[in-house]
Amino acid sequence: MKDYEEIVAFLDQWGCFQKAVFLLLCVSIIPNGFGAFNLVFLTDVPDHHCFIPDLNLSEEWRKSIIPKTVLNGKQELNRCSRYRLDVVQNLSDRGLIPGRDINLTDLEEERCVDGWSYSTDIYLSTVVTEFDLVCSDQWAQPFTTSVFFIGVLVGSFFSGQLSDRYGRKPILFATMAAQTIFTFAQVFSTSWTMFVILLFFNGLGQISNFVAALVLGFSVGYILLPVVAYFLRDWKSLLMALSLPCLAYIPLWWLLPESPRWLLSRGRVKEAEAVIRKAARWNKVQTPTVIFEADSVNETKSDKKPSSVLDLFRNSSIRIITVILCLVYFAMTTGYFSLSFNSAQLHADPYMSCFIAAVVEIPAYVSSWIALRFLPRRLSVSGTLILGSLPLFILLLVPEDLFGVSLALEMVGKYAFTTGASLMFAYTTELYPTSLRNTATGTTTTVSRTGSCISPFLLSLGGYFSFLPYVTIGSLGAVTAFVALLLPETFKQPLPETLQQMHERQRTKCPCIQKTEASEPVVLPDSPL
Repeated sequence: MKDYEEIVAFLDQWGCFQKAVFLLLCVSIIPNGFGAFNLVFLTDVPDHHCFIPDLNLSEEWRKSIIPKTVLNGKQELNRCSRYRLDVVQNLSDRGLIPGRDINLTDLEEERCVDGWSYSTDIYLSTVVTEFDLVCSDQWAQPFTTSVFFIGVLVGSFFSGQLSDRYGRKPILFATMAAQTIFTFAQVFSTSWTMFVILLFFNGLGQISNFVAALVLGFSVGYILLPVVAYFLRDWKSLLMALSLPCLAYIPLWWLLPESPRWLLSRGRVKEAEAVIRKAARWNKVQTPTVIFEADSVNETKSDKKPSSVLDLFRNSSIRIITVILCLVYFAMTTGYFSLSFNSAQLHADPYMSCFIAAVVEIPAYVSSWIALRFLPRRLSVSGTLILGSLPLFILLLVPEDLFGVSLALEMVGKYAFTTGASLMFAYTTELYPTSLRNTATGTTTTVSRTGSCISPFLLSLGGYFSFLPYVTIGSLGAVTAFVALLLPETFKQPLPETLQQMHERQRTKCPCIQKTEASEPVVLPDSPL
């Protein structure tokens, strides 16, 4: 009885058909690079201070009406208060000079009751300036980003199960449509509440097709984002420019095939054979008269019933693997998104900062590809976690004036977490059989997305102690690096087609599971859902 890999071996592993599908999937995920990080620009906080109405104030009082405060060792204008306008107006009318006739520290202050004036040196407008997410409402700025990732979290969970139930292709295109529609709709937001609700639904589609297409093409969108944002410095124009080009993806529906593995797992043999025969024509190879024999199809159909997240926890061996994967994903995601969103603080120009952080992803993805081809999975994942954590601890020892060294260390950390995150998607697909593969990927990334949800608030801890975010991320990564060594090794192993094959490989490859499982093979029950 042959498994799927043996049956389709005649196709050639990297023929014309596979290359074309690879390229199309790369193109399909470019919008994810936009959607995930456009919040770097949309929610950035420009310099601001209380708005001063056009009153008949003397030049001296107009320059002195905003109190000065010390922030990070530098004297700046207070962003959230001003001297009482009626008092200042009276003193100005009397001809008194601030600092000479009046001691400014004795004057009473008031909140910015007339709103704020925002600097337009970098941005014409952002979501922060549009809805005044500053001072008493400054909590809404990181919360906006968290809402997006809560949508990503929910989407990761449901996309996996929906892809296993209805197919990879329909869910991929449904999520691409959600990205386009809700990104465009955000342009017409009339309130912050409306904006974050639309942002949540936008997030549902962002990482959902990222799960289906893995990391293909993500870095291209990420690199293009700061270039587009540089020329479109108004948040509405930026969102419109990022959403409308996605309509060009409609023809991909007729170009991308459904997964033949998934078709077989649902008993749709003729459709699976049609995909394989098309691939053979593209690759210019001969196909056998019968591609999928009855016994091979029956083995694949043993997992025909739709899977659910409960199947990941029914058996102790699979449960242990799932829990460890969730922890590793969480550490990778927390490190990746925290360092990515911190990029706006790495350089005086946020566009250059974002571009640097995006370019780092190119060698990271190349490294993950090399690791997947030549290195064991467990050591690769554990090694990237250590490499990502170590520079963050070294940062504690770097003097503040060595800015270049700090920047280099942080980029090494981001490079490592990016490499590790890319590895994890492939590693997860190798651990689970076809019937559970997308459900497992969706479930583990759902748990991990709590890391991306908390990353904006984790970065805000730097306001109390500048190195606290680095210590937290580094400690989490270091601990998880050792836990990852408990995972089964999948390097140069065939993909499991059934739950039974997965269990047998885990029982023989993972020492921690050998101790807890019986010597007889265990047949896992089908999901009742």
